[in-house]
Amino acid sequence: NILMVGPPGTGKSMIAKRIVTIMPPMDEEEAIETTKIHSAGGLINEQHAFIATRPFRSPHHTISDAGLLGGGTNPGPGEVSLANNGVLFLDELPEFRRSTLEVLRQPLEDNKVTISRAAGSVTFPARFMLVAAMNPCPCGFYGDTKRACKCSPPVIQRYRQRISGPLLDRIDLHVEVPLVEYKELSSKEVGESSADIRNRVIAAREIQAERFKKHRGVHTNSGMTPRLIKQHCELDAECNGYLEHAMNDLNFSARAHDRILKVARTLADLNAREKITGDDILGAIGYRSLDRNMWS
Repeated sequence: NILMVGPPGTGKSMIAKRIVTIMPPMDEEEAIETTKIHSAGGLINEQHAFIATRPFRSPHHTISDAGLLGGGTNPGPGEVSLANNGVLFLDELPEFRRSTLEVLRQPLEDNKVTISRAAGSVTFPARFMLVAAMNPCPCGFYGDTKRACKCSPPVIQRYRQRISGPLLDRIDLHVEVPLVEYKELSSKEVGESSADIRNRVIAAREIQAERFKKHRGVHTNSGMTPRLIKQHCELDAECNGYLEHAMNDLNFSARAHDRILKVARTLADLNAREKITGDDILGAIGYRSLDRNMWS
């Protein structure tokens, strides 16, 4: 799960839309499951009878709790389930109602949503990647070296506190997206293509598939239980020192501790490293930059 923070016009929405292009293709089981969910939501027609590409859902910030989770007299899937096996993008995150954001916590933890009615209950899968974007303050220019921020400290604090600590705790990657300088925009240097990145992601997924082949229901690092984390995220003295320092000095939660290890394991996989290195741990800690104690 990713939260991008930066002023307007820095490419946050563009990055979000590109994420599905670097994810591995859906396998047959995922495609069938995704198609079934969309069929239950009445979104299948003759032109789109089978969904073979990962879904990208981007609901407006005025969406209701039921629209996000699902509901109705005959319960249908909400956005969290329609994004199953794909990406749920929430732009302008603080503009969503606090209650709406809080209902995200359970599906982010359980990867499913249960809707109960008098006649019974229905459970829909909700294994999605949450990608969110927000400005650093209401005017958007806090921390900008070229444009002055017009927001007072209390206004900025109230704006940021719309994102609760427990929700922020469930977001693995906190990414600051600064304005792009003209020098970079005009550069002829070509960056890594989506296809190349996707190949690295696929290679890392293959490593994880091999790692968890004997563990039913676990396919990627994100699904590791505390026991599996201890088994597959062993740290040497240097790495352990970095993590201990972060836990003690930055007051990370136990959930953040486990997510740091999962991210570090994934960084190692992306670089085809068998063991987690100091760079992997420091990188994973760096991605927690917006946790509550650093959110001021």
